[in-house]
Parts: sequence; structure tokens; C-alpha cells
Amino acid sequence: MSSDRLIYLPLGGAGEIGMNAYVYGYGAPGKERLILVDLGVTFSDMDTSPGVDLIFPDISWLEQNKDRLEAIFITHGHEDHVGAVGHLWRRLGVPVYARAFTARLARHKMADRGNDENEVITVSPWPEVIKAGPFSVGFAPISHSIPESAGLVIDTPAGRVVHSGDFKLDETPIVGEPFDPEMWADIGKGGVQALICDSTNVFSAHPGRSEASVGPAIEKLVSAAPNMVVATTFASNVARVKTLAEAGERAGRSICLLGRAMRRMIEAAVETGILTSFPKVVSPEEAQAIPRENLMLLVTGSQGERRAASAQLARGKYNGLELKSGDLFLFSSKTIPGNERGVIRIMNQLSEIGVDVVDDDGGNYHVSGHANRPDLERLHDILNPKIVVPNHGEHRHLREHAKLASAAGRASVVAVNGTMVDISGEAPTVVDYVETGRTYLDGQVQIGALDGIVRDRIRMALNGHVVVTVVLDEDDEPLGDAWCELKGLPEIGSSNAALIEVLEEDLTQFLGRAKPKTLRDDDRLEEELRRIARNSCNSEIGKKPEVTVIVSRLSE
Repeated sequence: MSSDRLIYLPLGGAGEIGMNAYVYGYGAPGKERLILVDLGVTFSDMDTSPGVDLIFPDISWLEQNKDRLEAIFITHGHEDHVGAVGHLWRRLGVPVYARAFTARLARHKMADRGNDENEVITVSPWPEVIKAGPFSVGFAPISHSIPESAGLVIDTPAGRVVHSGDFKLDETPIVGEPFDPEMWADIGKGGVQALICDSTNVFSAHPGRSEASVGPAIEKLVSAAPNMVVATTFASNVARVKTLAEAGERAGRSICLLGRAMRRMIEAAVETGILTSFPKVVSPEEAQAIPRENLMLLVTGSQGERRAASAQLARGKYNGLELKSGDLFLFSSKTIPGNERGVIRIMNQLSEIGVDVVDDDGGNYHVSGHANRPDLERLHDILNPKIVVPNHGEHRHLREHAKLASAAGRASVVAVNGTMVDISGEAPTVVDYVETGRTYLDGQVQIGALDGIVRDRIRMALNGHVVVTVVLDEDDEPLGDAWCELKGLPEIGSSNAALIEVLEEDLTQFLGRAKPKTLRDDDRLEEELRRIARNSCNSEIGKKPEVTVIVSRLSE
């Protein structure tokens, strides 16, 4: 009997939404040959990661085992699946496989980071397969909110695994391939050992709606608008952008795309043949000369991003274009949990201008790109896998999805990031845990979660910062008083004296009574000065700030 096993190991995307990275392995325990599915990012927020540009999965375990890694396979072009390829590829150094549209986006990301674009290889859809060690991997078309999404059919000596990727069961998706139940039934015909499956909408009880269903409502809204219309959606949702543009065109409006991501996605869709028709667009310069009632802007920033076109229009002008009272602004999108504050801020700014804001609270102008609960059940039934492992979701989503699978008599397990699961047998078995976490792109530098940089930034944001400077002469005696600089702290404390004066007085008094042994020891001196500064601030303002101590010594 073979001791080889088939393993599944999420490094990101299981227990959270975003930052997807999933490892599959086959072989003897600890010696499995590996493949990686997806390598995405998530985005920072001011509460948990201030100043950070992007957040990546921690791929340290995979890097340590890269001699066993065969290839990377990207299911589709959303940032949470492909966004980290350019940043992390050098640490892994294996070929990247993707379908044409996704491959174009991945090559752009590789080039942006100075990597060889030729490491990204374009593949044809199922039934073509790529051989990667003991794996044969095929890209089976499946509908989603971005073109050319694929579920992966992964054949191994231990049986067939289907990695659903992000998907919905849409047979009229406007752009891209419709869901093909016959093809998927054929994929499942020979038996499926395990289905690793999207869990995002497991709590949505009704079957998902088709992308085609939103067109009539959008067209009616745009046609009735008396002034300029602006609409925002996910730039990657090419079908929705097309629906919006066609609604504007039929209403007699010129279409202007604003935002680099919006233009880049449409260009990629045209160049790869996904978009065979799209309304004529005008440049921002041309748009300025068009009467407002004959103009429609399609803009980036549906999630409240501060630098996107939506936010800039809400704050004033963008590319010479300006919103005015009576204009209409449509959010043809769902707000991702965590982004509510940014979106509401933009809505209020638009309201202050007098713009009429329409969102999707009524469900008329947006449909999700993810399968709802009945759709998950349908895919389970079509493929009839022995094992279902939920992924792409927060813990509550994974747990509910596992319950759904178990209720139908299928073995399941909740496997969050770092959980190594053996999916070879009749039921999944947790066999190991790998340390996982997050790494950050901070400006141009990648930093680790344990480096303390983000933690210190949060502490400074919460508690302020004090710089204490003291100068000692060649005999280790204080030369003058201590002096301080304050950042992010009130000027006056509870004693009604200037905070900086209170601090400098307390620190100088300490220097005057400190023992020679303390004054000669830089570490000990810094520790005492830091303690006094924090305690004095706490007495005066009720906060203990971050304190930086600078001790300068005059040499003889």
C-alpha cells in the first residue's frame, strides 16, 4: 500500500476574504511535490495597518520548500487572486499559468516589479491540461464577475480534485463564458475525490441572479436622469461596465472612462478578444465640451478608495470634470465588509454637493459574482465529490459551508490558513499546522508582521509620540536641561501648565539626582527617561505615548 498522500494547505484566503494562496501536494509525507493556486493581496485600513500599501500572505513555508514547488496556477484576474504575483514571484521562481485575460494582467504585474513577463504562460481552457510533476491541471471555464474565470481540475494519483475558484452559476453573463452544467457534469463523471469550494455567499438563501438581470433597471435609471450621470462599479467587472456604457449610449450619452484600472481592464478585454463590442468612449478633455445631460462617466472607486476617481470627484474636480447639484451618482456594486466607512464618506460628500446618490440597497443595480447557498448545493450535486473543503470565506462562512456539505452526507472539514489537510482517504484529516500570517508592502519595501513597524505606527496613532534629548559632558554630567518634542499630544495638561514644560522639568529633576552609574549606562538611562516621560504624560493627559530617547555624549 502506498504511503503517498494528497494534501491541501491554505496560506491565505481561508478564514478571511482576500489574499488567496492555496497549496496542493502529492507524495511521501514531507516530500510531496507541490503546486500553488493563486497568489493574491488584500488591502490595508487605517485601523489595523496604517500607511501600508498592500498585504500579502506569508509564504515563508512555501519559500523554504520551493525546491518541491512545480508551478503557480491563477484562477482569475481579481487582485485577491493575482495581485501578489509580481511582488512574491522571485521568492518562488516557478512558471505561472493562467488563461489569456488573466495572463495579460499577471504579465503587467510582473513587469511592474522588474520580473520576466515570459514566466507567465497562457493556457487554453479545459480539456487542455498542464503537467506539473504528479499533477495534471486544467482550466475549466466558470462564470464570475470578471472574464475568463476558471475552476481548476487537478488530477493526481490519489484522484481528481476540483478547485472551484470564485464562481457563480450564471448562464447569461453578458461577457465571458456562461456556466455549462453539462461540462461540469462530465468533469464529475469519473468521480471527484475532493471539491475545494468558494464559501462567500453560503448565507444567501436565494439562488443567485444573472448579470443580465440588472441591465433593464440600469437603463431605466440612466434614461430618466436629467443631468450628468456618474456610475461606479468594480473595474474588473467588464460585463457590468459594458452594461452601464450601453445604458448610457442608448440614453444618448457620450461615455467617458475615468480611472486607470477602468481603462486598463477594458483595454485588456478588447485586446484578448473578450469584448467584441463596446460603446465609443471620449477622453476627459473631450468630455468637458459635452453638455452635462449628454454625458455619462464610468469611474473607479466603488469601495471608497481615497485616491480613486469617485473620491476625487466627491472632493472637487478630477481630470477637469466636476459634479454639480442635480447630477446622479450610481453605486452599481456591493460594499465589501470593512469598506463601509469610506463609501459612506463619499456618499455624504456627494450629498453635500447636491448630487443624487443611488446605491444597491434594493438589489436592482448589482448582482454578486459568488454562488449563493442553493448554487453551492447544485455544484455539489453536479460533481458529487467524496470530500468538500470550504475555502474563500471568513470562519463563519467555512463552518456553515462544512455543515451544508455534511448534511448531504459528504465528508468535510473547516481548514483555516495554515491547516494542512490530507484529502486522500474517505474523509479529510488534519495532519499538520504551518505558521502563517501576513506580510506588508510599505512604500517600496516588504516588511513582516512581526517586524513591529505597523504595531509602532498604531501605537503612535493612538497615544502620540515624545522625543527626549539629553546631552552629557565628558564627565557623564548633564549639560543643561533635558528637552522634548511632542507629536500628536495636547499642549496643556491637567495641571494647566504646558505639557512640554512639565515633561522637561520632571526629566531634568531626574538627571539632577541620578547616580553616576546610571548616567554612565546608556541603556539604563534611556529606560529611566522613557519611564518618567510616559508616567508624567499619564498624570497630565491620561495617555502613555511612545517615547524616543536620544542621549548625546561630548567626547574629550
